[in-house]
Amino acid sequence: MNILRRADGDASQEETAEVRQFLTFQLAGETFAIGILRIREILEYIPPTSVPLMPPFIRGVMNLRGAVVPVIDLSLRFARDQTVVNRRTCIVIMEVEHDEQWQLVGILVDTVHEVLAIPDSEIEPPPQFGSKIRVDFIDGMARMDNRFVVLLNVDKVLSVGEMALLSELGQREEAEEE
Repeated sequence: MNILRRADGDASQEETAEVRQFLTFQLAGETFAIGILRIREILEYIPPTSVPLMPPFIRGVMNLRGAVVPVIDLSLRFARDQTVVNRRTCIVIMEVEHDEQWQLVGILVDTVHEVLAIPDSEIEPPPQFGSKIRVDFIDGMARMDNRFVVLLNVDKVLSVGEMALLSELGQREEAEEE
């Protein structure tokens, strides 16, 4: 898989194009990618500790060298089925910014593939329709061979403020049902 191939066109333009690195991973049969600058580490799956009254996509929390780290099931976050844990399931620890502070968040993925260097010239804008996930979750689409890889917008997918709001709504709904 040669993602660093040259596109037809002006050579001087290609030389100035920025190349960014992305970690690719599998989720429910699709390939996604996240910029490596936000990734802290990749861990073998450890069952998180369940926390009551959380939205279903927050699978629980884990202890990472004394820090409490929420673990998000990306498949559930994308309104799909819960991730089925197997021997290749990983938790990718990421840094997200919330209220001008950095917080660690773990994302549950089926399997991690590789780090790819993708030139900006190989990245298309996100589709405005037809995607299986929210458009604001997509930063772009990278062309790889004869397919696309979805580049995720970490700040939207892992928005701590939005997840807290969803948690509050879930708690209110449960209280109203009682």
